[in-house]
Parts: sequence; structure tokens; C-alpha cells
Amino acid sequence: MASKSLPPLYADSPLPLLETPKQKTGKTDGFTEEGSHMTISHNVMIRGYNSIIQQAPRLSAADHKDFIAYSMAWHRYVHDHHRYEETLLFPAIEEATGEKGVMDGQAEQHATFHDGLDRFKAYLLTLTGKEADFSASKLIEIMESFAKPLYDHLAAEPDAIQALARFETPEKPIDIVAIALETGKKVVNLDYTLNCLPMFMLNMEVEEFEGGQWSVFPPVPAPVLFIMCKVVPLWRRSVWRFAACDGNRRRKRLAV
Repeated sequence: MASKSLPPLYADSPLPLLETPKQKTGKTDGFTEEGSHMTISHNVMIRGYNSIIQQAPRLSAADHKDFIAYSMAWHRYVHDHHRYEETLLFPAIEEATGEKGVMDGQAEQHATFHDGLDRFKAYLLTLTGKEADFSASKLIEIMESFAKPLYDHLAAEPDAIQALARFETPEKPIDIVAIALETGKKVVNLDYTLNCLPMFMLNMEVEEFEGGQWSVFPPVPAPVLFIMCKVVPLWRRSVWRFAACDGNRRRKRLAV
């Protein structure tokens, strides 16, 4: 009997990964560093998007419930990331720079794809208790409808963070890395840790991307990183199997 072929390795398509400002410019200042951190977070969204697109057509009926949950977690990660920016990060940046509305352009970009995200979530919610009705073609059609504005925003925002350097003076230093770190802590709670953090950690490839220079991100002690990557995802492991990376944050074979 012929053996069943293995699922393919995750690939960075249809959306390509973004290059960090640090890689593009060679700069190491705080604004470049934080723009690069944002790029890493945006690449998580891209890998999540790609992993859904790649696997949806190959699902069996037994996969539908977990895959829908994985897709909902991706939606939550994207939605919560942008809500965090608009309610916490952007106001803190305004205060630090003294420039009201300095990030309004980025918030306006969020609006260009949120209707599509809402359609994505609404469709998945219609499948509650009716997972057998899942349609890969329907889900992909919705995702493709907002792919361009989403990707355009993800590509532009890190450069906007880097450009904030224009507001810094010797008399008014701006620690943008610390601002992002402190505001980011405010969104992490137990529910987020169990139901969204694995989407972040298991779609963050650090071995191949830009020569492995981001393996130290996020900046947490090694035992904490171990818990984030290998312990927390044990909760709902059947859902997180659809991620692009394994617990070592290496690109892996997809679940299907």
C-alpha cells in the first residue's frame, strides 16, 4: 500500500514577509528597533493569513471545528493588535512627541480593512454548531477581499514608527521601545495568554528570517520563552497545530 504523502512545509505565500527597517537601513537606533519589532508582529499576521489560505482547501470534516477556532484566533490577534495601537500605543506616542494626531494616518488605514475582518469573523460565527457547512472557497474569498489594504498597512506602519525619530531632540529624548513595551503589557491577561498568545508565538519564525537575528524577540527570560512557546500551546493543542511554526519557532510541515 502506498504511504500517504506528508503535508507540505509552510511557505510565505500568497503574502510575502516584510523586511524589517533594521535590515533595510542598517540602523540600530530605538525607532528603527521598534519599527522592526512591529514588522515581526506584522509578519506573524502574514504567516497566520498564509497558513489559513494554504490549509483551508485541504481540510477533512474532522478538522473543521479546530480550524475555525484557529481562524478566529487569527482574527482576534489582528483585531486586538490594532485596538491596542489605537487605545494605548498611539495616545502614548502623541504624549511623547507632543504632536496630536501624529498616528492618525495609521488609524485611518485600519479602517480600510476592518469591514473585511468583520465579514471574516461573521462568516466563522455562522458555523457555530454547523462546522460541516464550512466552505474553504467562501473563507478564502472573504480573505482575498481585504488582503491588499491589510498588507499595504502592515508594510507602511513600521516606517511610520521609524519616522518618529524626527520628534526627538537632546532635550526631549523619546524611548519608543520602552513606550511600546509598557503599553503592550496592559493587554496581556490570562484569557489572552491561553487563547491568543500561541497564535503570536507559533507564527513567529526566528531561525531563517533575516539570518536569525530576531531569536531574542520578544525580550523575555529563557524560561518564560519556553513556557510561552511550549507549555501554553498545550492548551488547545489541536487548534494550534495549524500554525506555521513549531515550539522552537521553526517553520514546520502544516497540519494538513
